[in-house]
Formats: sequence, structure tokens, C-alpha cells
Amino acid sequence: MTVRPFTISTPQAVLDDLDERLARTRFTTPTRAGSWDEGTNPAYLKTLCAYWRDGFDWRRQEAWLNGFPQFRAELDGEGLHFIHMRGRGERSIPLLLLHGWPDSFQRFLKIIPLLTDPGAHGLGREVAFDVVVPSLPGFGFSDRPSKLGLTFEIGDLMHRLMTEELGYERFAVHGGDFGSMVAEHIARSHAGSVIGLHLTDVPFFHMFQKPKDPSHAEEGYLKAMEAFSQKEGAYALLQSTKPQSLASGLNDSPAGLAAWIVEKLRSWSDCDGEVERRFSKDEILTGVTIYWVTQTIDSSFQPYFDLAHAGPVRWISEGAKTWLGRHDTPTAFALFPKDLVPAPRDWAERFFNVQRWTPMPRGGHFAAFEEPRLLAQDLRATFGAEAMAHAA
Repeated sequence: MTVRPFTISTPQAVLDDLDERLARTRFTTPTRAGSWDEGTNPAYLKTLCAYWRDGFDWRRQEAWLNGFPQFRAELDGEGLHFIHMRGRGERSIPLLLLHGWPDSFQRFLKIIPLLTDPGAHGLGREVAFDVVVPSLPGFGFSDRPSKLGLTFEIGDLMHRLMTEELGYERFAVHGGDFGSMVAEHIARSHAGSVIGLHLTDVPFFHMFQKPKDPSHAEEGYLKAMEAFSQKEGAYALLQSTKPQSLASGLNDSPAGLAAWIVEKLRSWSDCDGEVERRFSKDEILTGVTIYWVTQTIDSSFQPYFDLAHAGPVRWISEGAKTWLGRHDTPTAFALFPKDLVPAPRDWAERFFNVQRWTPMPRGGHFAAFEEPRLLAQDLRATFGAEAMAHAA
């Protein structure tokens, strides 16, 4: 066993340096007051950074984060940070929760109590979860990836964490964004260990597998994805082609880092253009500060770079794993309407054994962060259903 308890402890010198940098920030002048059309609105950014310096209390947030049981494990030379909280219920199901970009394990902090102690939150005690929330390699308090291409091996690392380090023979997996890709890789390569998948999107790399006979719904989805790429996709191209050029600025400027992240929180959430309808300043800045104190904005870009630069040998290998793997893992989808581009069921069924399909009434890309109760209820309905019960 390599699992060791972990406590977040930021050196004071790091926070003093942050304060000094915020004090010296050179803000741009907005061309149109209140507009976000050209990216993060400079007036809002100035207000946010002023609060970061004079109102935000990282030590308070750090103490709150440390209220969750956190650990580190060493797997094949990769140091992984994770939360592991056991459930209180008549039946407790191991559940791995996988985040995406541009967030971190913070995505799931609101939902953890609802899953581990549902009875205390009016959700009933018949089904609870042993929740494991890792920081993906290169994010948060996990180590930076030791090599290029590690993105394709994260599923194997997560399987080892759950089975070898934590001792779960079988477990459920939930993911969104990059987390859904990792979840799919786990089910593909380790199907015997997976009770079922619960996803909020179809992993985006399937866009490279456009069918010759798309349904009407799929045609609309593919066109919408192309439109999204044209209007909003420059960030992904930059992070996949020249990530270090961008990261050099973001790692040096707290205002730049905040601008890069908060624009996505606003654009990709169900906030009607007002980011603080969904996320408080403290929540926004806790996420940004995690990136700042760990200096992981550059390493968080690596999945984009890995996917863009995987050569023919890698894709042949991945194709072989898919062919040799199993596609019958029962899968549930919870589709949140303000996610980037919600996929139709026709598209999902090309790649997954879809057993449950739930369009949600509200919420966006950061489902667990935005609508924790809706997501918790769907996870309970999925893995507490008779169809899943025998698998547990």
C-alpha cells in the first residue's frame, strides 16, 4: 500500500507573492463597458482581483478543503491526490468521480455529502456511496505527468487506485469532460471491475469517428459541434498546439489566470451570462487559487496536447484496445441543457450500452458544481435501480 494521508499546506511565501502580483496588475481598458464578447470583461476581472487580494481568505478555504479526508498514492511513479470518503447507508457502493478542465477535484465537493450521507440530506439511507475523487495527473495536488502521452494511461492508473490501493473489486464511475474519456477507458480495458458508467457527455474525441449514415439528430449535433468549434474552440486549439506559450503568461500573472478560467465558468455554465448566479467569488477564486498555488495550469493542458499529437501507432493501439475491450458496460447519461453541445441518444448509442438517458431541466458543463442535488439523485437512481443492484 502506498496510500498516505495528505493535508493542503500552502507556504506563506506563496500567498505573499500572490498578493504582491495582484497589487501590481496592469488591467486592460474595456472597449465596451460590461461586454464579454471579446473574452473576460476587464471591469469584472478588476473587481474579482480586488476581492482576491482584499476579501478572499485562502487559509479559510484551505481549512475547509482539509475537512475532506485526502490522501496521496504513488502508482508507477505518478503521485495521485484524492479524496476518499466512506458512505453511511444500508448499502454503500464504491464510486469514482472524475473531473475535467478547467476545474479540479473542487467540482465534486458539493455533491460528496449528498452521496456519502444521503440520509442527512433528505435523500434516504437505502443507497450511499464510498466516494473517491482524484485530482487527475497534472491537476491540483497530483503530480505533473512524468511523460507525454500519459493521458491514454490515466484509466489504468485509476483502476489500480480503486482495486489495488483501495481494495474495491468492483466500482461505479462517473465523469464529465476529460473525466468521461477516462471513465470510458476504464470500462473498455477493465470491464470486469466496473459496475456501470454514469456520464454527462459523450467523450469529445468520438467527433473524429463521424458516421457515414448519421441520423437527423446526429447531423444536427455534428453541425452544432462544428459551430461551437468555430466560435468557442480557439482555447482548445491553442492548448493543444502551443500550450507552453499560453501557460507561461498564465503561470506568471494571477489576473491572466483568473481571466482564462472565469470566462469558461461563465460561458459553459447555466448562468444566463451572470457567472455569480452559479458561482460565488469565493468558489471561483478557490478554483483559481488551486491552480495558482500548485502551478498546474501548464500541466492541465497536457490532455489537449496528447490527443492532438498522438501519432498513428498510438491510435492503432487505442483502436485495438477498443476492439479487444467490452462495450456492454451499462451506461447512464445525464444531459444538462447548457453544457457545451449536448449529444443526442443516437450518437451515444454508437459507443455505449445506454441503459438510462436523463435530460436535466437545468445546469451546464460543471454539473456536480452547479446542480449537485440533481446529479446526486440521478446517480442514486442509476446505481440503486434493480438493473444495477445485482452488479454491486
